[in-house]
Amino acid sequence: MLDRYLPVFIILSLLAEILGTVGGFGSSVFFVPIANFFWDFQSVLGITALYHVSSNLTKIAFFNKGLDKKLLIQLGVPAVVFVIIGGYFSQYINSVYLNYLLGIFLVSLSLIFLIFKKLAVKPTSKNAMIGGTLSGLSAGILGTGGAIRGITLAAFKMDKNKFIATSAVIDLAVDVSRTVVYYLNGYMRADLLYLIPVLILVGIGGTWIGKRILNRICQDQFRTIVLVLILGIGIVSIFSNL
Repeated sequence: MLDRYLPVFIILSLLAEILGTVGGFGSSVFFVPIANFFWDFQSVLGITALYHVSSNLTKIAFFNKGLDKKLLIQLGVPAVVFVIIGGYFSQYINSVYLNYLLGIFLVSLSLIFLIFKKLAVKPTSKNAMIGGTLSGLSAGILGTGGAIRGITLAAFKMDKNKFIATSAVIDLAVDVSRTVVYYLNGYMRADLLYLIPVLILVGIGGTWIGKRILNRICQDQFRTIVLVLILGIGIVSIFSNL
């Protein structure tokens, strides 16, 4: 099926990387629902982890104007610990239920922040650790935790370059950890590994385009667009199995 629709898949993956870069959520929040139309959920988790490693390395290279080392520890350490826990337990949850759970998660999160526009997370160490825990657990089980991490980081009102670089470093540590767990779970399909070089190029191109867009638009306005898109993807994820 994928061979026939490979050009469409590549275009959608590029769009996911662009939106993930500009919105600050990471591409997996878009990529996972897209890939789920082509493969079973466990295979999607495996290919997403590998793809995200290269994607985050590209972001670190493009947005390398400083990191928040304190947040890297407060948010990053619990994220890595709980992505391992989430990745382990993902093998015991029915993939259909996981897809529904992903859709409900995306719809709920986007609606909350679209309706309550002034809703904000207080920039405290406690909230950073809670955000890291929830984003790691979500990444391990659902394949995407960038939305939770992005919302948490947004509370600290960092410069866009610093925001994305810090998020990418945390995401890289999360992805390396869950890649090992997914491999041990048997999620890495040999017949899909040929896509990795293609997705690496997609990640580089999408991040470069996203960076150019970030230099020209208001982040707050585009974040609203991203939330609407996340809402749409969540609805599609819920109804795709009906």
